[in-house]
Amino acid sequence: MNILTKLFRRPSPIRKRDELAEFIDANAAFVAQKGIYEYARARAGHYSKVLFGEEGFQRAVEVSRWRAYPIGLAMVGEVATVVLQETTNLKRQAVVRGVSDLTLSVFDRWDVPAALDEPTWRELRASLTESLDRIGLHPPKRAMDIPEPFAEAYFALMPIHKSLRGQDFPTLKSYLKVTLCNVHDELTKRLDAPAIAAEFDRQG
Repeated sequence: MNILTKLFRRPSPIRKRDELAEFIDANAAFVAQKGIYEYARARAGHYSKVLFGEEGFQRAVEVSRWRAYPIGLAMVGEVATVVLQETTNLKRQAVVRGVSDLTLSVFDRWDVPAALDEPTWRELRASLTESLDRIGLHPPKRAMDIPEPFAEAYFALMPIHKSLRGQDFPTLKSYLKVTLCNVHDELTKRLDAPAIAAEFDRQG
């Protein structure tokens, strides 16, 4: 396969639970990491290369990245429940429980990151579980509304001193809204709804 074929090849359809899990994992990591890196670069300006070269800052970014990852999982997991509700005839509670279990299984693939300790990692899992449990307590949300309960916690994780953050919260919140809308659109395009519905039915 030549490089042009690779560049323009359409992403593969999502037909199986493990393929949906990979989608959730990859997009959760992207949502969490991209915002942190882009925000830090924008705040540092011309000094971003110097900042990213400092060991102390690299450690701070790792802590932020891993703390933000469960927030990304919660948001992308909720997007997945919305898309499955829109594209299949599965009952809402079956979708919520199935995607929640799948999202937690994604978290559980990871060992405790070197940047965090085990109690912190357990607390983050518990917080993720609570977030996923809350999905079934309200009607499906628009993708752009999903970041609302998570945006402040995400902003607080930015590896930049509070005094230097200024009035940046609305900008970062907008980033989350746009990104989650893009995740929704991509999953809608790639999801093979009948195949995924059959997978969830088999799992019961």
